[in-house]
Amino acid sequence: MRDGHSESKAGAHPNKMSNQNTPNRKGNPPAEKSDKRMTLHSRFHKEVHAHLSRNPPQTGPPMNLNESLSSGKGKPYNPQQVQGRIREILGKYSNGFWVSKLPQIYRELYKQDLPTEAAKDLETWTHICTVEKTCSSNPTELLLYPAKEQTTTSSPSPVLNLNSTSAPVPVSNTPTDKPLRSPAQQRPPTTHLTRSGSPAPLSPPSSSSSPSPPSSPASLSPDLRLKLEELLVKYSNGLWAHALPKLFQDTYKTKLPKHVLENLHLLSDICTIDYPMPDNPKRAILYRRSSTGDGGGEDENCNRRNSSTSEEELRVRQELGKRLSNQAVPSLQIPKEEYPSVLVVDATNTNSVILRYIGEGYSQAQESMEDEMREFYGLNQSTPPPLSSPSSGQLVAVRAEEEEEILRAQVCEVMADKVKVYYVDHGFSEVTSKTKVFELHEKFFKLPFQATKCKLAGLEPFCQEPAVLKKFETMASGRILLAEILERGQTPLAVLYDTSQDDDVNINAACMKALHDKTLASPLQVNSAYMNVTVSSVCSDGTVYCQLPSRGLAKLNELLENIETYFHSQVTSEFLVSRPFCGKGCMVRYKGKWSRVEITNLHGSRVLDILFIDVGVQASVEVFELREIPPLFLRDLMAIPPQAVKCFLADLAVSVGSWTPDAVQWLREKVLNITDCSMKVAKVDENKRCTYVHLFTDKNFHDPARSLNHQMAQSDLFKHQPDVFLTSHSPAKISTATLSSKTSSTSDSTNGNRSTTVPAKPQIRRALPGQRGGGGGGGGGGNTTSTTPPETPSTPSSSLQLPPLLELPPAGNNIDVYVSVACHPGHFVLQPWRDMYKLVVLMGEMILYYNKIEEKPLNIEKNQIYAAKVENNWHRVLVKGVLTNGLVSVYELDYGKHELVSCTQLRPLIKEFRQLPFQGITAQLAGVKPRQWSEEASIVFRNHVEKKPLVAQLENLQEAKNPWERKLTVFLVDTSQEERDIWVHDIMAEFADEITNVL
Repeated sequence: MRDGHSESKAGAHPNKMSNQNTPNRKGNPPAEKSDKRMTLHSRFHKEVHAHLSRNPPQTGPPMNLNESLSSGKGKPYNPQQVQGRIREILGKYSNGFWVSKLPQIYRELYKQDLPTEAAKDLETWTHICTVEKTCSSNPTELLLYPAKEQTTTSSPSPVLNLNSTSAPVPVSNTPTDKPLRSPAQQRPPTTHLTRSGSPAPLSPPSSSSSPSPPSSPASLSPDLRLKLEELLVKYSNGLWAHALPKLFQDTYKTKLPKHVLENLHLLSDICTIDYPMPDNPKRAILYRRSSTGDGGGEDENCNRRNSSTSEEELRVRQELGKRLSNQAVPSLQIPKEEYPSVLVVDATNTNSVILRYIGEGYSQAQESMEDEMREFYGLNQSTPPPLSSPSSGQLVAVRAEEEEEILRAQVCEVMADKVKVYYVDHGFSEVTSKTKVFELHEKFFKLPFQATKCKLAGLEPFCQEPAVLKKFETMASGRILLAEILERGQTPLAVLYDTSQDDDVNINAACMKALHDKTLASPLQVNSAYMNVTVSSVCSDGTVYCQLPSRGLAKLNELLENIETYFHSQVTSEFLVSRPFCGKGCMVRYKGKWSRVEITNLHGSRVLDILFIDVGVQASVEVFELREIPPLFLRDLMAIPPQAVKCFLADLAVSVGSWTPDAVQWLREKVLNITDCSMKVAKVDENKRCTYVHLFTDKNFHDPARSLNHQMAQSDLFKHQPDVFLTSHSPAKISTATLSSKTSSTSDSTNGNRSTTVPAKPQIRRALPGQRGGGGGGGGGGNTTSTTPPETPSTPSSSLQLPPLLELPPAGNNIDVYVSVACHPGHFVLQPWRDMYKLVVLMGEMILYYNKIEEKPLNIEKNQIYAAKVENNWHRVLVKGVLTNGLVSVYELDYGKHELVSCTQLRPLIKEFRQLPFQGITAQLAGVKPRQWSEEASIVFRNHVEKKPLVAQLENLQEAKNPWERKLTVFLVDTSQEERDIWVHDIMAEFADEITNVL
């Protein structure tokens, strides 16, 4: 790595003032550091609706509260957007405020300046607000109130609880298209500051909103409003406005009135409206407003729970406390990470799987406690005597039967000389002698019971099915697995994965497959021939998927016809999929009809990859296109195995994965859309779950010379190919038939020929900002070669422009960041926290666009911008070099990571994807002297900053001609700790001093 050499003050420590947004930097004695905290922007102290941080900032000096509305030049603006925002502001400041305050409030909430023309139009927006003049003619002494004809709703905006004492919540890895919490929001706020440092005049938020009065040209009927709100409830992570017409038509069998999309502000009292693509005002995301009047609350695991449930739990705990002589055991908290390790103990019902969490604070704490119990209840003179009269429900210590272990247990049943106990940390019961039961000392009440339960997602209707439970016992019982927590609650909803093999195994999906009736599978025997075969898909790696006539296929077609009729007759939103997860089976339209699919990968909360299991076609779709399988048909449909048979052409000199595009196209033209093919089975490979066949376009399967295998082997289709076409990280592309969803959207509609990718191996983790591994070319010491972005590119051959520069605040200001790559203090890559959700949206759009266009020859030039497929995601990249073996070296402009990809995985970066500034910006740490950092120092640095949300204080910005050549010098601060802020440069300076002293 190449270290930065900009001037910086060694050991400088910013002075963290309590009432300014931009702290002055000056040296502080070490003794003062623990008493001072970093000043946070006032927006960090608000837990208002999630949309408040969604819009791009307009940088500039802090605005004076009394600045005139006439400042700035008039520019075109979106009246609907501004009106909706002012309506929201007035909902929070229902008692009114000075018009002079509006620009500052608007900027704080939306990170944009209030358009000058909008300020002038306020008086004409009588359906939005009322402007009242005072006796003075001074324009800054105007008062702004909500519209007089305001109606009350039951969905007030969430308010900040300034008395909150909840513990800080680490950033979840859960994918989302919604803005994430700021790093500085991870600790409870103490006060609310305005830009001038004085407390803001916050009025209690009103529970009212102001929809358009009846006199407005367009309004929503109560029935229409109720239906739209019902749809928004299903999509808690947001719903694209363009999806509404199709979704409304499918759900309610009637057309959505046109004026709804043209007047989205009419929805502002039931949802917030976000425009993540400023250049395209028609692309809006709708987020349902949270209700604070439902009587519920949040439990310690961040889940909504009914207040009556909490009262019941409290009563049970109080009763248990009385039994335990006023000793209470704390509740077990679900681990914060998205994929905790678990030990599966037992399952007699998939809705109640007994397990234990593995790791620090869980299994490790339990082992320490049991070691202490073994010593406390040891076989010596001071050992407590056995409990004389144990009672049912009592917590006790028990000497286990098989080993000399002392375990915590609860008495279940008391017999003459024996007691049945349940081991609360291990999840099983046992009958033991009363002489082995002791009173549990109070010091062993501190650790929560470690045996807990979870529910397996997708298996609820078959929770006690013998075949499912048998499969689960074989695959999971007694094993350590990864659990993906989908819903946190008293009994969390989870998907379990076995990651011990080369391919990760989805346990939930495997258990569902246990329901298959093998007699309905496609018959396959070696040396057998089959006629009337339909080739449904040809992948770009040479894999062929076929449908064979069978009882299963006939039954499937009959069921799908019945489901089609059933869906047409239903007017309900209950079949919309609100919680997608990998391995889930559901329905999506294929060629205009509902077909079975399995979700294979998720990209955020909106875009996902699916496999049409009966035709072998993969596609990328939006979540609103999914439907639940109706319960009436679920069992029959689950009994039918997938009808797509995976085949390879036998006796070809090239292996799968090395096919040329010409060979793939030739085979597609020969076999797709032909229903009377025939094939002869040469070999069945059970391990690869595939069949080697000879394929014919007619019924003359007796003549091998007429097979397509023979024709391809004799042709030049496989000659003159590069050494590498596909790699394990560049999955094959499938040419699919038309996915006729009839969606009224543009590029992300499923109309047209969609070609998508087949994952090389199941990926547990969803593709999201902050979850990508690796670090900018590896290594960490300063002696490695530089992996900073390359030199200035040559003049682009096309007329497409680069995105605008990423806007940054002036030096001395703070900005929330995410460190995507960290090599050492002289080189790391930051992403602005405020726009991370926009990057998720952009990447979702790229997946939908590029996964449906056919691959075309592309002249790849060094130092040019492209879209490149890396694993399952499309990234905006800069080409660093083109290798002779068909691989291309690229630099991910939004993440700062270097990759090698196949030349077949690059596409032109179209204008639509050049609007958002490149989100990755290189940086070096301020407050430390530039040096050649050792590997040890680099590891320490990475452990403190990489893949973490932090606050950066800008020291210096080194401008450059190209966005990827800019470089920041910043202080990094970890504000996640409750008691103090951690300044990373202090840690690195101390580490460097220690190394120097040792040497």
